[in-house]
Amino acid sequence: MTGWYLTDEIAPGLHRITEPGVSGMFRANAYWVRGRDADLQFDFCNGVLPLRPALPIGDRPVIAVASHAHVDHVGGFHEFDDRRGHAAEAGVFATMDPAATFATEFRENAFGPSLLAVPAPGFRLADWRLVPAPLTRELAEGDTIDIGGRVFTVLHLPGHSPGSIGLFDAADGMLLAGDAIYEGELLDTIAGASLSDYLATMARLATFDCRIAHCGHGPVLAGARMRAIAAAYLARRGSPAAP
Repeated sequence: MTGWYLTDEIAPGLHRITEPGVSGMFRANAYWVRGRDADLQFDFCNGVLPLRPALPIGDRPVIAVASHAHVDHVGGFHEFDDRRGHAAEAGVFATMDPAATFATEFRENAFGPSLLAVPAPGFRLADWRLVPAPLTRELAEGDTIDIGGRVFTVLHLPGHSPGSIGLFDAADGMLLAGDAIYEGELLDTIAGASLSDYLATMARLATFDCRIAHCGHGPVLAGARMRAIAAAYLARRGSPAAP
């Protein structure tokens, strides 16, 4: 535990960062991956307090990648110089519009209390705001991020939001899935979501060959469990329309 954040090494060179003091749908997972030449930070929690002090950053550059532009994934994004995300949400990253990021709901406790504890003396959630974090590089399907010893391929996985992405390390079979898929209720009716896109993403993930998926919420998923969740979603919500 480093102050507000809990940082756990869940595999060699892979840390998961969470905010135990955040409740409900806003309690998300972020991930730090150590590379030979650079480190990768994937997602950034809510930004209630600075994120960087909780990370095991050494003397390597840090590549910061946001899975999408919702508040629970972009709070600390502005703390990094090399900021990457999907082009479809570039405008939201640049402004951190409270309506598009759901920052208003977080600040106003719209889904019940957002915080279970006071992050620091004198902290007032009513005064909190997301800091704009314009992208320094826009990402698209098939782009790669090489951190030395590990190469991640960008997967565009829209549905939850237009620019939702995952990062896949094919050599290790590891997927950083963001909010494309996780254990629990998948939010496909919120503002900015698209059921047709979600169905196409789930059809892709239902047959996607990965060993393990680290998700934006909830526990780690074995590849077989991830595919089962995707298949169950398709059975419940329907199949993607034929082209």
